[in-house]
Amino acid sequence: MSDTHQIGERLPNVVMRPTPLQLFRYSAVTWNGHRIHFDRDWAEHEGHRGLVVHSHLHAANALRTLSSGLGPDWHIARVGYRIVHSAVAGDTLTASAEVTGSADDGGTLQFALRETNQDGVTCLEGTATARRRS
Repeated sequence: MSDTHQIGERLPNVVMRPTPLQLFRYSAVTWNGHRIHFDRDWAEHEGHRGLVVHSHLHAANALRTLSSGLGPDWHIARVGYRIVHSAVAGDTLTASAEVTGSADDGGTLQFALRETNQDGVTCLEGTATARRRS
């Protein structure tokens, strides 16, 4: 991991392929009782093509690009995101982060976050700020 980061630099991508079991467990640990995440028949009844990936799981995947790409000397200070397309269990979701801004001292970085599915469709768009730990 580099000590300096340049505008336009991309951190290594992170890939996630959520399984039905992972979605069930994520529902349990977050106390999310919405059946579209763990009951396939119900999800399809509501018009989805399968078990729906939680919005916060999309965000966690996108933020893994920062935590793994920057390492322990950095912390995530601010995050904003929106889900622009749903994903379902079995989709391959690739998260990316690109440096869009940097403080003069290099201790604060801004990022554009994106997560796409296996067809190249954007599922998440967002921004984040990371700060070097002192």
